[in-house]
Amino acid sequence: MEKKNVVIIGGGVAGALLAKHLQDAAHVTLIDPKDYLEITWANLRSMVDQSFAERSMIYYSDFLPQVKLITSAANNITQTEVLTAHGDRIPYDYLVIATGHLHSDPLTRTDSLLKYHTSYDKISSSNTILIIGGGPTGVELAGEIISEFPDKKITLVNRGSRLLQFIGPKASQKALDWLISRNVDVLLNESVSLKPSSESVYETSGGETIVTDAYFNCTGKPLGSSWLKHTILKDNLDSKGALEVDKYLRVIGHKNVFAIGDITNVPELKQGFLAMKHADLTAKNLKLLFREGNEEKLDAYKPSQPLAFVSLGKKEGVAQVNKFTIGGCLPGFIKSKDLFVGKTRKTFGLNA
Repeated sequence: MEKKNVVIIGGGVAGALLAKHLQDAAHVTLIDPKDYLEITWANLRSMVDQSFAERSMIYYSDFLPQVKLITSAANNITQTEVLTAHGDRIPYDYLVIATGHLHSDPLTRTDSLLKYHTSYDKISSSNTILIIGGGPTGVELAGEIISEFPDKKITLVNRGSRLLQFIGPKASQKALDWLISRNVDVLLNESVSLKPSSESVYETSGGETIVTDAYFNCTGKPLGSSWLKHTILKDNLDSKGALEVDKYLRVIGHKNVFAIGDITNVPELKQGFLAMKHADLTAKNLKLLFREGNEEKLDAYKPSQPLAFVSLGKKEGVAQVNKFTIGGCLPGFIKSKDLFVGKTRKTFGLNA
């Protein structure tokens, strides 16, 4: 049987893992502007630990030897082809959208390592640091800096009434208590103008003045879906920009187009390990379609119950498992020690 052409747009953990699963079973093309996979949940520690950056950025060629990589952005989709910003036209039998959230990552692994080196220098040379945003990115960055540089003076400003609003209030309070115990100034119900009133002086919406040597904007990133507004999938975007999918993770109304990872409207937390579950299921379903073409045998995806781990430095953390909240060393042991980097590398067939 002649192998099918599968085009995957987006080389994050979902798209890259799907490509790995399918590279023996189909002619796979992966489209991504970068030449490497970044384990994104490790990037905050990479800012304070250069060895971590080395382990968490992996050339696609290291684990996708049979996949054709096109280092460009996709900018249009027709019923039969994907078009790229570089002028490529790639035909497909099956298409998978895995563009996740927008990131301004460097296009090469070398430049990305340089970015983390620059961030390390910025942190290490600053006595005072402002973090804007109290979601998992802002909270975890504060924890990483405190763990590596306990003498830094950190101010964290959050627009909402509590930290980590994507999980329950008990977990939020544990994270807040942990930060305060490490002398982090946490300002809730505040925002910050990123235009300094004078050099290194910033004002909050509540009229407070913050003097800082450096700041990091950790507010949320939009979904990577704006380019789809001019494609055949333009009518499949919901009000938040997510792709509407059926229980098999197919874009509704398009039997040969799937979407996986953060880009979907699946009602669950947007997390890396869930994006990888999307990839596992979609690989299984596509292989079945390759062999039999029988849609009645496809496996449905079941949205996951809330499960969240937020690291607080290298040894502690806070977790919410369904309705239960755990703080301290146990979630720290599970996630914070290695941030699942070794496990993820093994999933891609690499040494931990």
